Amino acid sequence: MKFTDGYWQLRPGVDMLRPRDIDSVEAGTDTLTVYAPTAPITRRGDTLNRPVVTVTFDAPADDVIGVRIEHHQGRRDPGPHFAVHREPGVVKIVAPDTLGDGPAELTSGGLTARVATDGPWQVDFVADGEVLTSSSARSIGIATTPEGDFVHEQLALGVGEYVYGLGERFGAFVKNGQSVDIWNEDGGTASEQAYKNVPFYLTNRGYGVFVAHPERVSFEVGSEVVSRTQFAVPGQSLQYYVIHGPTPADILRRYTALTGRPAVVPSWSYGLWLSTSFTTNYDEETVNSFIDGMAERDIPLSVFHFDCFWMRQFHWCDFVWDPATFPDPEGMLARLHERGLKVSVWINPYIAQRSHLFREGRDKGYLVTTPDGDVWQWDKWQAGMALVDFTNPEATAWYQDKLRVLLDQGVDCFKTDFGERIPTDVVWHDGSDPQRMHNYYTYLYNDAVFELLEQERGHGEAVVFARSATAGTQSFPVHWGGDCESTFVSMAESLRGGLSLSLSGFGYWSHDIGGFEGTPDPAVFKRWSVFGLLSSHSRLHGSDSYRVPWAFDDEAVDVLRRFTRLKMSLMPYLGQAAAQVRSDGTPVMRPMLLEFPDDPAAHTVDTQYMLGDSLLVAPVFRADGRVSYYVPEGGWTPVLPALAAGTPPLGEPGQEAGADGGGGASAADARGVAAGTIRGSRWITEEHGFDSLPLLARPGSVVPVGARDDRPDYAWAEGVTLHCFELPDGYERDVVVPGGTGASAHFTVRRTGDAVHVSSADAPAAWGVEIAGRSVGADGPGEVVIAVAG
Repeated sequence: MKFTDGYWQLRPGVDMLRPRDIDSVEAGTDTLTVYAPTAPITRRGDTLNRPVVTVTFDAPADDVIGVRIEHHQGRRDPGPHFAVHREPGVVKIVAPDTLGDGPAELTSGGLTARVATDGPWQVDFVADGEVLTSSSARSIGIATTPEGDFVHEQLALGVGEYVYGLGERFGAFVKNGQSVDIWNEDGGTASEQAYKNVPFYLTNRGYGVFVAHPERVSFEVGSEVVSRTQFAVPGQSLQYYVIHGPTPADILRRYTALTGRPAVVPSWSYGLWLSTSFTTNYDEETVNSFIDGMAERDIPLSVFHFDCFWMRQFHWCDFVWDPATFPDPEGMLARLHERGLKVSVWINPYIAQRSHLFREGRDKGYLVTTPDGDVWQWDKWQAGMALVDFTNPEATAWYQDKLRVLLDQGVDCFKTDFGERIPTDVVWHDGSDPQRMHNYYTYLYNDAVFELLEQERGHGEAVVFARSATAGTQSFPVHWGGDCESTFVSMAESLRGGLSLSLSGFGYWSHDIGGFEGTPDPAVFKRWSVFGLLSSHSRLHGSDSYRVPWAFDDEAVDVLRRFTRLKMSLMPYLGQAAAQVRSDGTPVMRPMLLEFPDDPAAHTVDTQYMLGDSLLVAPVFRADGRVSYYVPEGGWTPVLPALAAGTPPLGEPGQEAGADGGGGASAADARGVAAGTIRGSRWITEEHGFDSLPLLARPGSVVPVGARDDRPDYAWAEGVTLHCFELPDGYERDVVVPGGTGASAHFTVRRTGDAVHVSSADAPAAWGVEIAGRSVGADGPGEVVIAVAG
């Protein structure tokens, strides 16, 4: 929202109050409060008829400083509020005895808020002796406008400073120059609207900002004042948090500690999901034909998803299988389980008038009402539909009980669709502000479903496929990108959305392979299949056409098989990335900025990403296979076709490798890493067939590859091969291979001179090491040594 007309003037009808002087500074035990009149106070009479802006600083956690700006404090606050997990450390407060004798300061960890006590309003946020950003004389505004009252803050942007995040946004990856409203909408992926709006951004200057308001937050990122990021909320107060890094990964770690880390997701969820698609015709025979077709073509399948029409038309959501299409749901689900598949079904929080749950919810008071006490209804999506009121604990339990019936029938997880079309002319059970509930509703909705899954399936086995989100909803993974078109352009915009979401605290992200709207041509489907299977989660889903690969061409079958099996073999590596999601909030799919914060060329790249910390992925967005991508400094190793060919077998001792303390060694494997490395820092342009893309291993990395490629849920450490890439002399690293369905294993990898030593005290019965085309295998704990040249 813009308040000004150019630099000098306000918009017509806008009045603005700003802090102009410091009347006093009060130091509490862990707070610093500044009282700032809106005009200089030179005599007693100046205090009359004079508004005062109150600004309070606190420290909810180390390296995080909260700032609360208030005008009138008497307004009722009905909520809801984002949960902020406070773990305050040592807070240091300095307040001068006399104004003008020096700044007032609040320090948390390595971050200090330094407030000038004379002259114009000035607050500097300082870390490591450097000013990260500032609030200056024209930054704070208490605005009266024709649209109502607002409070805004403007934080300075430096030269070359870029802003990222603000949720899953499909426009430009760098947000500078954009106006962004944090307001969930069902707008597809081709507009400025977004399903997942998060009032959090970070920059490449070592800090992030979380605006802790679930209502509409209006951001002007260098778009009202070019040198500042402005954020505004309606009302009389504004709460935000400045989060120090210094790296983007540090910022995400601290932000997700405040708002919630993503939960652990089950290993089976990483496998390939196949959907009925949306409006297509299907029954159990159709479902079986899809599953049989995948099996006949040797494409591993992990999850089958039933989209909306598993229920009767005009009955969504009553959670009753359509008896004409699925007369024996329990038997069908049991048969799917016998084939080793998990089952997902589509749901949403909307209750159609024709559903028997509408009458039940209406009579029990479980549906959102209008101010006059009627059930709120409209005809969009479902005729006469109403909305479950998740602010009512009894309504939440009622909704969960309906889903529990499906779990008892054999459903394993839910696609939690919608949650964006939330009205603001309604009354909530707990009295919540309807403006704030618009965005916050998705948190309550997904929390209710995820909580049920954890109760019924256990921690680590709960997973949803969610479309809408806001701050904190990252705790309930997984999220997917919504309704994209079936084009290369939409494939690229989907990636931009996922990268923005990853810098907003979300660890897992997926998208509809081939696009949702329309039918992709074979080239789009094949390129998108490769991208989808090198994402954290992978789903085949469309709107009015099926997404089985044989519907496109034979090559599509081969591509899907190749990369599905590659992903299954990478489960030990993906398991490592998932552990970082849980421990640090670091996403599985990472913008280049996140892994290379010191490389300026990586700060604007939005057509590629790092999968985990070691693999660079550059999707191909053209039918002819032409792709340009950026390679950071060092010697990067192309890993196709080596990894996609499967794990090198463990064999007899060979002349080029030796073993010490356990097992035999194998000769160099013919399927070893492609010869040569690619040197950075530079852009590279290549052409790739449909069964390929730039997939490079980072220098100095160890990528564990599993012994199986037919499913994601297996004992990842058993038979694991550690692929080592460009390890420098003196390299030493501890590598933990997660267990999957078995035990984890710990390895120490070190290079001394012309040999790489790998040892383990708890290795499984069989494991191996591969480097520079040379392979060695071992049986049980011990050490292997591989001779390498150069």
